[in-house]
Amino acid sequence: MSSLLLTSSHWFWRFCHNQRLPETYGNVAGQYFFPLANHLAQCRDSSSPLLVGINGCQGSGKSTLAQLLVAALEQLGCSAIALSLDDFYLTRAQRQALAQSTHPMLVTRGVPGTHDVGLMSDTLEALLKAYSEDSRTIMVPRFDKATDDRTKTARWRAVQAPVDVVIWEGWCLGVPPQPDTELAAPVNSLETLEDPGVNWRRFVNQALCEYQPLFDRVNHWIMLRAPNFDCVYRWRLEQEEKLAAQSSTAGAIMSAQQIERFIQFYQRLTEWGFAMVPPRTHTLFTLDADRGIQSVSSPRKEVRV
Repeated sequence: MSSLLLTSSHWFWRFCHNQRLPETYGNVAGQYFFPLANHLAQCRDSSSPLLVGINGCQGSGKSTLAQLLVAALEQLGCSAIALSLDDFYLTRAQRQALAQSTHPMLVTRGVPGTHDVGLMSDTLEALLKAYSEDSRTIMVPRFDKATDDRTKTARWRAVQAPVDVVIWEGWCLGVPPQPDTELAAPVNSLETLEDPGVNWRRFVNQALCEYQPLFDRVNHWIMLRAPNFDCVYRWRLEQEEKLAAQSSTAGAIMSAQQIERFIQFYQRLTEWGFAMVPPRTHTLFTLDADRGIQSVSSPRKEVRV
């Protein structure tokens, strides 16, 4: 199906309305994202589902892109599902216990070490089993950011597997650990004041090693690369306002001051990812300060056809 037909379809405009997207998003989708969906549909083979990874800093639009790709792929006759790294956060109680045993900063969700890597691995493994496997129902966890906790299992998503394409998005997907020599100097006031002994940084960096085998399973990498970390505060504030409009517990949404502190947890690995992820990426979207796409490139060659 052509990009013109996709952007003129009723489902696409319903999608834009539900996501509170501007009318200009149709031009962006038609020029960049629908051709990408067509390409991903052609990358499938007959042996197992395609795993697509999307890297992007907070507020860059990776969740919206993941949902759009799923919808577009379904229009192209492919079954697809979007997963977020955020789905796999440790429960609040687990993070509180980790904060007491290891470092107080680990009560805050987000960084490597605050995800249930075992649950994430098991879920991906179940979704990516070969097509020869019998049809089965996979339960995918949900995390409620408004309550800062994983939902009850009764509210998890039931997904009928196998699917053709799994879209997995997250802010640190594809990011490798830093060399130990990079950890000593703090990158912001949070690290200076709350991690003077570098213990939090070392724990997070070591935890990131556990994610690498999952990153190695990705067949096609996409990156939404922000121009710099300064954009993250404004983008994350817009994201929180959008979450507040959709949530019945808006009182639990973070304030601007809380967001300013919160994003500092992400700064180190986000900036490291700016340098390390692009060469590994099959589809690299370079963004401007308003999230407009300045260019698209393919630094890494496709290996699965």
